[in-house]
Amino acid sequence: MYDKEALIALVRQKALKFGDFTLTSGKKATYYLDGKQVTLDPHGARLIAEGILDLLAADRLPDAVGGMVIGADPITSAVVTMSAVRGTPLRGFMVRKEAKGHGTNQYIEGPVAPGDRVAIVEDVVTTGGSSLAAIERATAFGLKVTGVVAIIDRMEGGAEAFARAGYPLRSLLAITDFGIAPPVA
Repeated sequence: MYDKEALIALVRQKALKFGDFTLTSGKKATYYLDGKQVTLDPHGARLIAEGILDLLAADRLPDAVGGMVIGADPITSAVVTMSAVRGTPLRGFMVRKEAKGHGTNQYIEGPVAPGDRVAIVEDVVTTGGSSLAAIERATAFGLKVTGVVAIIDRMEGGAEAFARAGYPLRSLLAITDFGIAPPVA
Protein backbone atom coordinates (compact mmCIF):
# COMPACT_ATOMS: atom_id res chain seq x y z
CA MET A 1 0.00 0.00 0.00
CA TYR A 2 1.04 3.54 -0.75
CA ASP A 3 2.56 5.57 2.12
CA LYS A 4 1.93 9.24 1.33
CA GLU A 5 3.81 10.57 4.37
CA ALA A 6 6.90 8.52 3.48
CA LEU A 7 6.84 9.93 -0.06
CA ILE A 8 6.49 13.50 1.24
CA ALA A 9 9.47 12.97 3.55
CA LEU A 10 11.58 11.50 0.74
CA VAL A 11 10.74 14.36 -1.65
CA ARG A 12 11.62 16.90 1.07
CA GLN A 13 14.91 15.17 1.76
CA LYS A 14 16.07 14.47 -1.81
CA ALA A 15 14.17 16.49 -4.41
CA LEU A 16 12.88 19.83 -3.10
CA LYS A 17 15.36 22.68 -3.58
CA PHE A 18 14.92 26.39 -2.90
CA GLY A 19 16.51 29.24 -4.88
CA ASP A 20 15.99 30.88 -8.28
CA PHE A 21 15.13 28.45 -11.07
CA THR A 22 13.83 28.43 -14.64
CA LEU A 23 11.46 25.51 -15.24
CA THR A 24 11.02 23.48 -18.43
CA SER A 25 7.88 25.52 -19.07
CA GLY A 26 10.03 28.69 -19.06
CA LYS A 27 8.42 29.94 -15.85
CA LYS A 28 10.61 31.34 -13.09
CA ALA A 29 10.32 29.70 -9.67
CA THR A 30 11.71 29.98 -6.16
CA TYR A 31 11.70 26.20 -5.69
CA TYR A 32 12.56 23.23 -7.85
CA LEU A 33 11.50 19.59 -7.65
CA ASP A 34 14.18 17.29 -9.03
CA GLY A 35 11.97 14.26 -9.57
CA LYS A 36 14.78 11.97 -10.68
CA GLN A 37 16.23 12.10 -7.16
CA VAL A 38 13.13 10.24 -6.02
CA THR A 39 12.14 8.19 -9.09
CA LEU A 40 15.63 6.69 -9.32
CA ASP A 41 15.85 6.01 -5.58
CA PRO A 42 14.82 2.39 -4.73
CA HIS A 43 12.52 3.40 -1.86
CA GLY A 44 11.09 6.28 -3.92
CA ALA A 45 10.48 4.07 -6.95
CA ARG A 46 8.51 1.62 -4.82
CA LEU A 47 6.44 4.34 -3.10
CA ILE A 48 5.66 5.98 -6.44
CA ALA A 49 4.76 2.71 -8.16
CA GLU A 50 2.47 1.67 -5.30
CA GLY A 51 0.80 5.08 -5.25
CA ILE A 52 0.25 5.23 -8.98
CA LEU A 53 -1.13 1.70 -9.07
CA ASP A 54 -3.50 2.56 -6.21
CA LEU A 55 -4.70 5.66 -8.13
CA LEU A 56 -5.15 3.68 -11.33
CA ALA A 57 -6.96 0.83 -9.54
CA ALA A 58 -9.64 3.28 -8.39
CA ASP A 59 -10.90 3.06 -11.99
CA ARG A 60 -10.43 0.37 -14.58
CA LEU A 61 -6.71 -0.32 -14.95
CA PRO A 62 -5.28 0.77 -18.30
CA ASP A 63 -3.41 -1.65 -20.56
CA ALA A 64 -0.18 0.32 -20.25
CA VAL A 65 1.53 3.35 -18.72
CA GLY A 66 4.17 5.61 -20.20
CA GLY A 67 5.18 9.11 -21.04
CA MET A 68 7.82 11.40 -22.45
CA VAL A 69 11.32 9.89 -22.44
CA ILE A 70 13.71 10.52 -19.61
CA GLY A 71 11.26 11.94 -17.04
CA ALA A 72 8.65 9.20 -17.36
CA ASP A 73 11.04 6.29 -17.97
CA PRO A 74 11.88 5.42 -14.33
CA ILE A 75 8.24 5.92 -13.31
CA THR A 76 7.05 3.62 -16.09
CA SER A 77 9.62 0.96 -15.16
CA ALA A 78 8.69 1.08 -11.48
CA VAL A 79 4.94 0.88 -12.17
CA VAL A 80 5.34 -1.97 -14.67
CA THR A 81 7.49 -3.93 -12.22
CA MET A 82 5.19 -3.34 -9.23
CA SER A 83 2.15 -4.25 -11.34
CA ALA A 84 3.69 -7.67 -11.97
CA VAL A 85 4.47 -8.07 -8.26
CA ARG A 86 0.83 -7.28 -7.47
CA GLY A 87 -0.46 -9.72 -10.07
CA THR A 88 -2.05 -7.00 -12.21
CA PRO A 89 0.54 -6.67 -14.97
CA LEU A 90 0.60 -3.52 -17.05
CA ARG A 91 2.81 -2.87 -20.03
CA GLY A 92 4.99 0.18 -20.45
CA PHE A 93 5.83 2.48 -23.33
CA MET A 94 8.00 5.49 -24.06
CA VAL A 95 7.21 8.58 -26.09
CA ARG A 96 10.22 9.91 -27.97
CA LYS A 97 10.83 13.64 -28.23
CA GLU A 98 11.87 13.10 -31.84
CA ALA A 99 11.06 10.24 -34.18
CA LYS A 100 13.75 7.63 -34.40
CA GLY A 101 15.73 8.22 -37.59
CA HIS A 102 15.98 4.51 -38.41
CA GLY A 103 14.07 1.24 -38.04
CA THR A 104 10.37 1.92 -37.57
CA ASN A 105 10.93 5.71 -37.37
CA GLN A 106 8.18 6.17 -34.78
CA TYR A 107 7.57 8.23 -31.64
CA ILE A 108 6.10 5.39 -29.54
CA GLU A 109 8.30 2.55 -28.28
CA GLY A 110 7.21 -0.48 -26.31
CA PRO A 111 4.74 -3.37 -26.42
CA VAL A 112 1.61 -1.32 -27.12
CA ALA A 113 -0.76 -1.35 -30.09
CA PRO A 114 -3.40 1.00 -31.46
CA GLY A 115 -6.56 0.72 -29.38
CA ASP A 116 -4.75 0.08 -26.08
CA ARG A 117 -5.98 2.13 -23.12
CA VAL A 118 -3.04 3.99 -21.56
CA ALA A 119 -2.26 6.44 -18.78
CA ILE A 120 0.44 9.07 -19.21
CA VAL A 121 2.83 9.30 -16.24
CA GLU A 122 4.85 12.36 -15.25
CA ASP A 123 7.08 13.29 -12.34
CA VAL A 124 6.20 16.97 -11.86
CA VAL A 125 3.36 18.81 -13.63
CA THR A 126 3.58 22.57 -14.01
CA THR A 127 1.77 23.75 -17.16
CA GLY A 128 1.32 20.26 -18.61
CA GLY A 129 3.20 20.91 -21.85
CA SER A 130 5.34 17.78 -21.80
CA SER A 131 2.43 15.46 -21.04
CA LEU A 132 0.22 17.18 -23.63
CA ALA A 133 2.92 16.48 -26.23
CA ALA A 134 3.04 12.84 -25.05
CA ILE A 135 -0.76 12.63 -25.32
CA GLU A 136 -0.66 14.04 -28.85
CA ARG A 137 1.91 11.47 -29.99
CA ALA A 138 0.17 8.60 -28.19
CA THR A 139 -3.21 9.39 -29.74
CA ALA A 140 -1.62 9.83 -33.19
CA PHE A 141 -0.25 6.28 -32.76
CA GLY A 142 -3.79 5.10 -31.94
CA LEU A 143 -3.55 4.73 -28.17
CA LYS A 144 -6.60 5.66 -26.09
CA VAL A 145 -5.31 7.98 -23.35
CA THR A 146 -7.39 7.75 -20.16
CA GLY A 147 -5.62 10.56 -18.27
CA VAL A 148 -2.42 11.75 -16.67
CA VAL A 149 -0.95 10.56 -13.37
CA ALA A 150 1.76 12.69 -11.77
CA ILE A 151 3.89 12.38 -8.70
CA ILE A 152 3.56 16.09 -7.85
CA ASP A 153 1.21 18.79 -9.16
CA ARG A 154 2.79 22.25 -8.82
CA MET A 155 -0.77 23.62 -9.23
CA GLU A 156 0.31 26.05 -11.95
CA GLY A 157 -2.23 25.31 -14.66
CA GLY A 158 -1.42 21.75 -15.73
CA ALA A 159 -4.63 20.22 -14.39
CA GLU A 160 -6.69 22.90 -16.13
CA ALA A 161 -4.81 22.39 -19.42
CA PHE A 162 -5.46 18.64 -19.26
CA ALA A 163 -9.14 19.21 -18.39
CA ARG A 164 -9.54 21.52 -21.42
CA ALA A 165 -8.11 18.74 -23.59
CA GLY A 166 -10.45 16.18 -21.98
CA TYR A 167 -7.93 14.33 -19.79
CA PRO A 168 -8.14 14.20 -15.99
CA LEU A 169 -5.02 14.72 -13.88
CA ARG A 170 -4.52 12.69 -10.75
CA SER A 171 -1.45 13.22 -8.60
CA LEU A 172 0.08 11.53 -5.59
CA LEU A 173 1.07 14.88 -4.10
CA ALA A 174 0.45 18.58 -4.60
CA ILE A 175 2.82 21.42 -3.80
CA THR A 176 0.58 22.27 -0.85
CA ASP A 177 1.71 19.00 0.78
CA PHE A 178 5.04 20.79 1.34
CA GLY A 179 3.53 23.94 2.84
CA ILE A 180 4.02 25.87 -0.41
CA ALA A 181 1.08 27.91 -1.62
CA PRO A 182 0.23 27.67 -5.31
CA PRO A 183 0.61 30.90 -7.29
CA VAL A 184 -2.38 33.21 -7.37
CA ALA A 185 -4.04 33.13 -10.77
